Amino acid sequence: MRLSTVILPTRRWHQGGRDLWQRAEDLGFHAAYTYDHLAWRYPFRDGPWFGAVPTLTAAAGATTRLRLGTLVSSPNFRHPVTLAKELISLDDISEGRITLGIGAGSNGFDATTLRPKDAEPWSPRERADRFGEFVPLLDRLLTEPAEVTHEGTFYAATEARNVPGCVQLPRLPFAIAATGPRGLRLAARYGQAWVTTGDPKLYEDGTPEQSVEAIRRQAEKLDAACAELGRDTGDLDRVLLTGFTPDRARPLASLDAFVDFAGRHRDLGFTELVVHWPIPDTDFAADQQVFERIATEAVAQLG
Repeated sequence: MRLSTVILPTRRWHQGGRDLWQRAEDLGFHAAYTYDHLAWRYPFRDGPWFGAVPTLTAAAGATTRLRLGTLVSSPNFRHPVTLAKELISLDDISEGRITLGIGAGSNGFDATTLRPKDAEPWSPRERADRFGEFVPLLDRLLTEPAEVTHEGTFYAATEARNVPGCVQLPRLPFAIAATGPRGLRLAARYGQAWVTTGDPKLYEDGTPEQSVEAIRRQAEKLDAACAELGRDTGDLDRVLLTGFTPDRARPLASLDAFVDFAGRHRDLGFTELVVHWPIPDTDFAADQQVFERIATEAVAQLG
């Protein structure tokens, strides 16, 4: 099992931002991701929040081994053509260390930032429809660098060029966040990894046992989607973004608590766990010393 972290883009680069990414590499994390939002929930909504792509570009120059990526980007404010150009550039600057975490998006925070005032967020079906067109087009843009033309329901591309293409071939990996049937089919067809945060319905009142069972059912549905496409499920990494399950605070309370939590999810087939870098006075608060001990010791204890 691999252990990665999420560093929220809340610090000025020259006032501690760079240090976090370099420290993540020093601690031996497999990857460091950041959220790709225009703004996020309270208390972050009214504070500093920097762009994901410039942050990852700077992180690529400040590190040498750490994988980097979004967790996740979405169609809420991204277009496949412009996103592809930025990803190819990031992949080049990082010398092939970029993973694109991508999902259908949600109806909160910045879902309507680019839309007229009082516009309603897209419904779950609308988000799924857009995502179903977004991912295949992005796949083409990254694997057919010479020229892509597409006229779809939601997106168009006319002779879009992305020469020289990705450093990672045939393209940089997609980590597709999904829990519904359409998203899981996209993960099975186009993903190199599947991402889940668990079942959001259990966030407030569920139990750890219920959460594990819900995630098990999600994984079984992914297996079924892979079987339908004739894909070996072993080819698809499984990533749990922690912090959103009913026991969200407990895993970072101690090394033993984390190893127990990680072991239960490793037994479900997960190959990567992602923990949030501690931020005091937020839902992601944690003891920094405990966090760093988890980073350096937990994987060895999992075997």
